[in-house]
Amino acid sequence: MEKMSGNSGYKEYVAGLMAGIAIVITGHPFDTVKVKLQKHNTEARGIKYKNGLHCAARILKTEGVKGLYRGATSSFIGMAFESSLVFGIYSQTKILLQGGPDGGKPQPQAIVPSAAFGGAIISFILCPSELVKCRMQVQGADSVLPSSSRYGGPLECALKTVKCEGITGIFRGGFTTLLRESFGNAVFFSTYEYVRYHLHLQRKGASSESSQLIDIGVGIMSGGLGGIACWSAVLPLDVAKTIIQTTPEKNHTRNPFRVLKSIYARSGLRGCYMGLGPTIVRAFPANAAAIVTWELSAKLLGIKRDFN
Repeated sequence: MEKMSGNSGYKEYVAGLMAGIAIVITGHPFDTVKVKLQKHNTEARGIKYKNGLHCAARILKTEGVKGLYRGATSSFIGMAFESSLVFGIYSQTKILLQGGPDGGKPQPQAIVPSAAFGGAIISFILCPSELVKCRMQVQGADSVLPSSSRYGGPLECALKTVKCEGITGIFRGGFTTLLRESFGNAVFFSTYEYVRYHLHLQRKGASSESSQLIDIGVGIMSGGLGGIACWSAVLPLDVAKTIIQTTPEKNHTRNPFRVLKSIYARSGLRGCYMGLGPTIVRAFPANAAAIVTWELSAKLLGIKRDFN
């Protein structure tokens, strides 16, 4: 397994920031489709999309490529800080719990709490940025929102939210975000670590010339599969979060389990997993890009990772 130099500290956070940028560039269009499906296809009335492809085609027809990147500004800011913190906190906490750098098989007793802790911390940053992102995403050309409720940009959205709902309004869905990020990151990093460990066992004996190419391949597989495992586990919580953050009613319940119970009664299990298609399609490339970018950035920054 990898060994990291003791002075890697802040560099892990810089590498994580680069990973976040890679996630947004790769995955935001899929995320826009997912949010629209979750918002509109779980409502009792309003527009319905047949599937993710139909939703994407409609966005492109009515708004162009720009529509797929609606809300990307807040997403770039939120994801950059989120990834910087989650990768940095995860790496440093795992070393602390293990009593030193990795030296062999992944240790779940260090991986799971480190990932969950990182997820809990970043949820406080991610919640407001995702609230703005989601509200921007659902107000496209197909939205039934009145013009008075539309936002000209992310900053206007944030300011209007605070003005109308108070400072707590910008943190609407915070508990659900915390649950999603804690559990989701535990699943993601556990899958990532185990897949990477076993793939690197298979690569022993490979020539040095092909080593870097193999590292990229391992990063793609471990990151991609980690992303699929994560989102398969937490998508219902994400559906609940989207509903909580985008509903116009101020007194709407913020309990994710009540929201999911209501969705289940109306749309069944399919409703609780609304947006699964674009989420899974997005999960592999976006998280593969994140891991490859993280590991390459770490290497460029001089963080030593040598495998036994």
